[in-house]
Amino acid sequence: MSRGKSILLFVVQSIVVGLAAAFLVVLIRPDLLPRIAAPSGFAPASYADAVDISAPAVAAIYTKRLVEYRPSADERPRFRIESSAASAVVIDPDGYLVTNFHVVDAVAEINVQFNDGRIAEPEIVGVDAETDLALLRVNLGELPVIPLGSSNQLRVGDVVMAIGNPYGMGRSVTQGIISATGRGNIYLNTFENYIQTDAAINAGNSGGALINVNGQLIGINTAVLQQDTGTEGIGFAIPVDLVRGVVDELKTHGRVVRGWMGFRPDDLTPAERTAMGIEGDIGILLDEVLPDSPAAAAGLNRGDVILAINGERIFSQRQARLLVAGTSPGDKIEILGLRDQQQFTATLEVVERPPEL
Repeated sequence: MSRGKSILLFVVQSIVVGLAAAFLVVLIRPDLLPRIAAPSGFAPASYADAVDISAPAVAAIYTKRLVEYRPSADERPRFRIESSAASAVVIDPDGYLVTNFHVVDAVAEINVQFNDGRIAEPEIVGVDAETDLALLRVNLGELPVIPLGSSNQLRVGDVVMAIGNPYGMGRSVTQGIISATGRGNIYLNTFENYIQTDAAINAGNSGGALINVNGQLIGINTAVLQQDTGTEGIGFAIPVDLVRGVVDELKTHGRVVRGWMGFRPDDLTPAERTAMGIEGDIGILLDEVLPDSPAAAAGLNRGDVILAINGERIFSQRQARLLVAGTSPGDKIEILGLRDQQQFTATLEVVERPPEL
């Protein structure tokens, strides 16, 4: 019995000594503890790793504009220098940066400051006012580049972060979720397909990065719904899949070459669809067919309804605009239409969208 007690006492003493030693080790070197992954479905405690990946590629922009003003109605015009701050994102190791068109529009001076303190006056490679994008380039050697994600698989509720230069304060990060995708009819630009987010986007964030939890670029922050007592947390970003296409065009042509068919579409109301015998929410109305256009040459008329373009059913004028703009001059387009409650088909050859539009 005494032998058993001795063995038990030895075991207990060993356990106590081991626990004490382990406690001292953890106290001195807590980094030796194994990291415990969060259970599936739980948000991480920090998004610092995602910010570390992407933030070095987000630069601050400072611009100056010459602004005309009248001190009073009967005085001659005067001019003043107006300074503003914005953001840009390095998307190519050759020194290409993306920002908003409205950031660089009519500027007298523009400077880009990077996270390492370097400042450069960029070349404006090209702009696209219809999507509010601009492509800049600097010659500073190697720059950190943001990894590009994809925007076509985004889901409402995905966690996102906005990185930019709000109010010229320097790099700042805000966090939120995707509130909606495919937002149009905001009437900011011709081609609208916005990501809506409640991540705070303030003055100076324009042209900055909207990233996912992996640190990948999913959008370029561009606007916030005008703040008032009833509006909060409604910001918009241009999806990265659209940005890719515009950037490629600006690199190649210095402008975006888009297809054009020469009609002005409008959305149908439910009552109009019912009156025309259209089931469901398909179809758009041709509000105008411009003379000497591909649409006129193909026999389309004002009042016709377009049901499908190249086999793709059409539900809104925004969808039709984006689809046609994504074609190239010379492409053939098959139209399925409705006229006097009779379906018809037409073939159009796309031309380049006129610059004046």
